[in-house]
Amino acid sequence: MSSLDSAATGNAVTLAWADRPGRELLRLSWPIAVSTLSYSAMTLVGSAFVARVGDAELAGVGLAGALSFGLLVFAIGVLRGLKTLVSQAVGAGRADEADRCLGTGVLFALGLGAIALVVAEILAPFVHLLTKDPAVGHHAAEYLRVRALAAPMLLVYVALRETRWGEGDSKAPMRASITGNLVNFALDVVLIVGLGWGVLGAALATVAGNATELARLAWPMRRRLAHVAWSGAHARALWQQGAATGLQFTLEVGAFLLLTAIIAQMSATDAAAHQLVLQLTHVSFLPAHALAEAASVMVGNAVGAARFALVWPVARRALALGAAYTALCTVVFVVFAGPVAVLLGGGRGALEDMTVTLVRISALFLVADAANVIARGVLRGAGDVVYPAMVGVLTSWILTPPMAYVVGLELGWGAAGGWLGLTAEIFVGAAILWRRITRGQWVLAAETSRARMVGASSRVTTRDGDDVSPRRHTDETLSCEAS
Repeated sequence: MSSLDSAATGNAVTLAWADRPGRELLRLSWPIAVSTLSYSAMTLVGSAFVARVGDAELAGVGLAGALSFGLLVFAIGVLRGLKTLVSQAVGAGRADEADRCLGTGVLFALGLGAIALVVAEILAPFVHLLTKDPAVGHHAAEYLRVRALAAPMLLVYVALRETRWGEGDSKAPMRASITGNLVNFALDVVLIVGLGWGVLGAALATVAGNATELARLAWPMRRRLAHVAWSGAHARALWQQGAATGLQFTLEVGAFLLLTAIIAQMSATDAAAHQLVLQLTHVSFLPAHALAEAASVMVGNAVGAARFALVWPVARRALALGAAYTALCTVVFVVFAGPVAVLLGGGRGALEDMTVTLVRISALFLVADAANVIARGVLRGAGDVVYPAMVGVLTSWILTPPMAYVVGLELGWGAAGGWLGLTAEIFVGAAILWRRITRGQWVLAAETSRARMVGASSRVTTRDGDDVSPRRHTDETLSCEAS
């Protein structure tokens, strides 16, 4: 046992998965992969039905869907901090902290959702300025106004989902996600195909799907939610844990939108191939993302229990599983690039050629992409959020858009130039983050994160009347960890 493990306090729980982390990673990750499909699946299904109505309607839904996600991405990043706080509290044997984190997170989500709703309503009349076709702008504004009504519900769902994941329950959010998507699909059929409501029907179906998803997850938690209360200490802890991730998500989305805009200045074939292969890589990437989320929960447990030596075994096993899966995807992409291009390209020769090129380029970075996202999950679970956020933002802005412009536009490589930039971004980011993990440079951030969690708990306990000193708890924790 390492000296770091000796930091475990009397409150810390026994981690049943400590000897075999692989099983726990798999148990947690496969439902997370299903849950992750929820937001994009609703937009995708709605778009598929709207495509039957007209091109302007489809373009409007696509534009408004991207805008609505952009308004929520910072809040989603902030709420990701709940998973770390709750998992650390569970590991430390402070299960009551999960309820305090949950209450603060729900109120945080409602506030951020209300802001997103207001901003969406303000922006809607000006959406037409983003497109040359007035019809597209009209449909985008209509969809955005209605879709924005779901913002508070969606963010509260994220808060509940992150809490349940932090507590080790990934199946309840999965069931809620499946139920919400089934309702969305059924209403798309009724409202778009049956009643002919077009864009409005797609938006209403999505809002109903989000409401169903939230209700399905919230109902079993109703007794806990009945006692939701704001805690300033936990709000500060959530902000410190999640704000950097929220800012990272926002800036990375901005960099990717810039990449898409640069590719849009190329040919229509480049832009179409970019979108097609992007969707393909998103689907193939889901299991690696789920492993990252599961690893984040388990690392949070280990840090909360002050068993820091377990972080590396979890990270190593998650990387091995993610690399094995993405290595298989790499082989499939290389061997079947031609048939995949034919399937996606619909018989158009130029599109098929560019699609083959992008599929083969994506095969270069699939394993590194899994390593990158798993490293981020491990570091966030340890409470080390600022460093990976800085790495993510810098690599995404320094490498991808400039290479897309120089290699893609100026040198005439087309979309392939942008995807080579994306490849460089992924490899550099993965190398930097895994260097930090293997060298143990996350430990100080983990100690600070754990002390923050203990301190928040102590401040709440003191306020409730017990003779507890938050400073004493923090000092005892850090002194134990230093022993």
